[in-house]
Amino acid sequence: MALILGLESSCDETAASLVTSDRQIVAHCLARQDAAHRPYGGVVPEIAARAHVEALPPLIEQALAEGGVRLDQVDAIAATAGPGLIGGVMVGLVTGKALALAAGKPLIAVNHLEGHALSPRLTDPDLAFPYLLLLVSGGHCQLLLVEGAGRYRRLATTIDDAAGEAFDKTAKLLGLGFPGGPAVEKAAEAGDPRAVPLPRPLKGSAEPHFSFAGLKAAVARAAPNYPAADVAASFQQAVVDCLVDRTTRALRGIQATALVVAGGVAANRAVRGALEQLAAQHGLRFVAPPLWLCTDNAAMIAWAGAERFAAGFSDPLDTPARARWPLDPDAEKVRGAGVKA
Repeated sequence: MALILGLESSCDETAASLVTSDRQIVAHCLARQDAAHRPYGGVVPEIAARAHVEALPPLIEQALAEGGVRLDQVDAIAATAGPGLIGGVMVGLVTGKALALAAGKPLIAVNHLEGHALSPRLTDPDLAFPYLLLLVSGGHCQLLLVEGAGRYRRLATTIDDAAGEAFDKTAKLLGLGFPGGPAVEKAAEAGDPRAVPLPRPLKGSAEPHFSFAGLKAAVARAAPNYPAADVAASFQQAVVDCLVDRTTRALRGIQATALVVAGGVAANRAVRGALEQLAAQHGLRFVAPPLWLCTDNAAMIAWAGAERFAAGFSDPLDTPARARWPLDPDAEKVRGAGVKA
């Protein structure tokens, strides 16, 4: 049984976790930065990077203390190496390198997206490869066939904005506060999802990809003319419709054991409910991580490290931090200036 120390610092959560290869979360320590970024209505990269510098060392000490182990008793150090805000990524990765060097342990440079992609297997031992993954977060919106650790086939991506980014922008337009995703979901509870006519970009299109820039623009035009709750509910329903439509298209012609959703937007109950119905219609298991594993955390990084460690992967100490890092580097390039992977 391997014990992996995981570090996460790609955006505005700083975290350290200890996870075993038999799926025990021995320790999970996390520091949020919501209060620091709330006055700006979004994450400020420089503020985030400085906060990671301050928060990460005591979180690592706390995780080791909670696990009752010394650094030299872990089997590997897994640290997010990208994609993400480059300043924050560098803080976590450099820290992971220093710990690996000091303890003489292997470094596992984890793709943050792989952390999300494999996170459902941390809590669901019956989830077998290959599965269709909808990875939907603030920075990414992709459909991937997950064939194993380090083996991903991208079926679709966003050509401009991600769904989570659209949630954050909508929250800011409506004055709902930060973080945006939960704020929009809460406001939508009191709204009518049919009240505001909003577009469903690329719905029904033969093109496999996602697009949310036009939806964001439509929300900006509609916001002054409708109650905020109705705008939030209508926007959320538009996102759900797009995600279901694009996922339905991806299900054609592939063999998968399950339909899986992961990433920050996977915490949205309307999204989860619609995808669960879609999975049932196609005779597939529906798998989603617990809500706390959907947002950025170090347990998923440690688990991805455990899966990669078991597969024989490790990385040199000169591994670079990356602002962008596609899971499927061989995927065909798609149109759109906003394509992130």
